[in-house]
Amino acid sequence: MATPLSLFLLFLPFLAPSSIFSATFLVQDTEQVVQQVSESIRNATIARRNLGFFSCKTGNPIDDCWRCDPNWAKNRKRLADCAIGFGKRAIGGRNGRYYVVTDPSDSDPVNPRPGTLRHAVIQDRPLWIVFARDMVIKLKVELLMNSFKTIDGRGVNVHIAGGPCITIQYVTNIIIHGINIHDCKRGGNLYVRDSPRHYGWRTISDGDGVSIFGGSHIWVDHCSLSNCNDGLIDAIHGSTAITISNNYMTHHNKVMLLGHSDTYTQDKNMQITIAFNHFGEGLVQRMPRCRHGYFHVVNNDYTHWKMYAIDGSANPTINSQGNRFLAPDNKNSKEVTKHEDAPRRRWKNWNWRSSGDLMLNGAFFRQTGTTASSVYAKASSLSARPSSLVSSLTSGAGVLVCKKGRSC
Repeated sequence: MATPLSLFLLFLPFLAPSSIFSATFLVQDTEQVVQQVSESIRNATIARRNLGFFSCKTGNPIDDCWRCDPNWAKNRKRLADCAIGFGKRAIGGRNGRYYVVTDPSDSDPVNPRPGTLRHAVIQDRPLWIVFARDMVIKLKVELLMNSFKTIDGRGVNVHIAGGPCITIQYVTNIIIHGINIHDCKRGGNLYVRDSPRHYGWRTISDGDGVSIFGGSHIWVDHCSLSNCNDGLIDAIHGSTAITISNNYMTHHNKVMLLGHSDTYTQDKNMQITIAFNHFGEGLVQRMPRCRHGYFHVVNNDYTHWKMYAIDGSANPTINSQGNRFLAPDNKNSKEVTKHEDAPRRRWKNWNWRSSGDLMLNGAFFRQTGTTASSVYAKASSLSARPSSLVSSLTSGAGVLVCKKGRSC
């Protein structure tokens, strides 16, 4: 009679990556299953690249900046010069030393062991953080980051999963690149350190994949995110100067919240670029949900949603350019947009524009207000490519399979 693990492995090739993620914590032999998961992710990535006629020159300005270099592993910090959009000045740990994570444990959040990811991210000095080998990091409490840090997962297979995940709170200049972030849980009511000089009591977290709270100059790029307790990526409480790019998001309900609440008017200064992401299988809503600020949504591939793709409240400006929207077959879910928490007489003046978007299977974008400000478009420093190119622009979305000595 087949064991549960053997049955899982038998059906593994037919499961979507995020479905497999959840299962990794339901069996005893976690390392063996993660190895199978990783292979499945690689196969899915190759398949998506082939669909997009992948080459290192795709027209994606971020990838074209660094991915063709076979010596990327020796020139890792070049990545910090490749950001676009409102988060383009996020330099992370470019001006610091390399820190190699050798230990996946997180046994003591107050006195983290040297060599762990938590020990790396709390340091006061700039650091470019890399990993010695493949690892699964199950955090005991949120990973509270200090300023001027890069978490760079290229060349290895790193999962932050099964516990609380990443929090970027009142810090600046953060780059998160090439990390699998999934199955994030609530956690807290513990003491935790956020710098070498300070630790404090942390209450229960929401269970976001990446939580940005009062942060600025943040760039989240080429990560694969799925199946978290709350949002995959949330940015609230005055966060701004953020780029979310080249990520592959799957199997989640409330994907992305940008703006704390309708009454938190400090978020009027929020400026976020969402570019070259693939919103994939099993997504329901909030890709993103916007409040108050300005949001440039450009050249993303929306292949799945159950309710709607983009929504907002509290008069946000949404500038949608060159995206591909494939509506679900459900006739009640064809509209890309949703205006929340206001009567039509109010939201009809909100500034939501669609330019060059490709609408498929009956998808439609309800435009409101006036033409998006050219001042914002200039500030974003990102011109949309034609929506016909979205397949190639997003073909490498998510964690890349990078090997030293070869183009990534």
